[in-house]
Amino acid sequence: MGTTDSARRQIRPGPVAAGARPPPRPGGGAPPAGGPPGWRAPPTAAEEAASPPRRPGRRSMIGVPFERHRTVRIGMIGLGNRGMSMIGGWSAVPGAAVTAVCDIRAERAKAAADKLAADGRPRPAEYGGSADAYRKMLARDDIDLVYIATPWEFHYPQGKAALLSGKHVGVELPIATELDQLWDLVDTSEQTRKHLFLAENCSYGRNELAILKMAHEGVFGEVTNGHGGYLHDLRELLFSDTYYTDAWRRKWHTRSTASFYPMHGLAPIAACMDVNRGDRFATLRATATEPKGLADYRKRHMPPGHPSWKETYINGDLVTCLIETEQGRIIRAEHDVSSPRPYSRINSLAGSRGIVEDYPARIYIEPDHSGHAWKDFGPYRDRHDHWLWKKLKDDPNLGGHGGMDYVLQWRIVQQMRAGLVPDIDVYDSAAWCSPVPLSVVSLDRGGKPVAVPDFTRGGWQKARPGLDSQPSEMPV
Repeated sequence: MGTTDSARRQIRPGPVAAGARPPPRPGGGAPPAGGPPGWRAPPTAAEEAASPPRRPGRRSMIGVPFERHRTVRIGMIGLGNRGMSMIGGWSAVPGAAVTAVCDIRAERAKAAADKLAADGRPRPAEYGGSADAYRKMLARDDIDLVYIATPWEFHYPQGKAALLSGKHVGVELPIATELDQLWDLVDTSEQTRKHLFLAENCSYGRNELAILKMAHEGVFGEVTNGHGGYLHDLRELLFSDTYYTDAWRRKWHTRSTASFYPMHGLAPIAACMDVNRGDRFATLRATATEPKGLADYRKRHMPPGHPSWKETYINGDLVTCLIETEQGRIIRAEHDVSSPRPYSRINSLAGSRGIVEDYPARIYIEPDHSGHAWKDFGPYRDRHDHWLWKKLKDDPNLGGHGGMDYVLQWRIVQQMRAGLVPDIDVYDSAAWCSPVPLSVVSLDRGGKPVAVPDFTRGGWQKARPGLDSQPSEMPV
């Protein structure tokens, strides 16, 4: 089945394209001689980069600590593969309790409640059976943190509703898929004075946090470039009839040519470069290969009559974003879940004195190394281990993706109980997710650079702590 350019650019499953070219702004340019009535030039780069003014009376959430919580009471929305894999960790963190669970399929909410009860935890309240069941859960007054692990298209409306209900919000990747949604979440966080953050577990990986410390300690010299992404052969899972409910993730590949999910590798590299803490994403340009992998897999493995045969795949197998920062650094962020390949998040960082690469982890820095030969990263990781891993590596609850899931959960609960400023805020989350819609715009323009909005509205220029935090204790 053939595709048109317009079909390949759609991202939102509804009638409006996510990340679509913004409408021309007043004063965007004079119409050419003989141009159509009402024509205006597309916005200039400066106009695209301009941040909408903060609404009167609102203030930034940068540096705003959580209010202290004796116990962090958690409500969970979405109890599929990801939600159910995280529920044990949320309930195991000291000072945390899952008080409510919700899924559109009521039987999943019951299964989650049964699991917690079987583990000796208090049984949470159950919500489900309808698309708006989560709104009933949000009306409860015994929830401090809402954790959202639903399909991507629901993250924005559920995240916004949770903020408006007076809760802090952790959202699985991405927090939203469109630029106007990202801006709305920033504005709603500032309006409600509640934090919304990306539950970016890979930012808490042991290697990633060690590389971050090394970068900040000058091991790589002046950092100039990095690579990160999500290269994961998901074809078998994408075509499974049970893994992704209603094949929701595969269907996104019929809607858009976009970098759907680069954040796992992009976020740690951005942290190493102090993005939003002295630097920021400035421009993005995208390229995409032809969509071959999913159709080829279907041809070889799916029987006639399978629902996938009614689908046309339009997302490129490999979507690459080249991001330039305000300080002149370059990040290459990649996304590929449609090709046969070993798993990799790339995790590469380079500077004037050396380079590190993951998968497998290896390093080359001066003056330690010479002779154009990679060396083992292990001793450097041990030497620069982040305090969170030193504290938690022997915790019996450590688990989930090599332990990073629990480290993320423990740190979020600790910050909320101790009244700390979050490591990841809504501005980080919006910037890290912006390649989703911006890749659509760049590809629509033939790969030309597009401006990345400054979600901090100038706040990026000030250095401040982030994932490279100082040691602190979990309150008793």
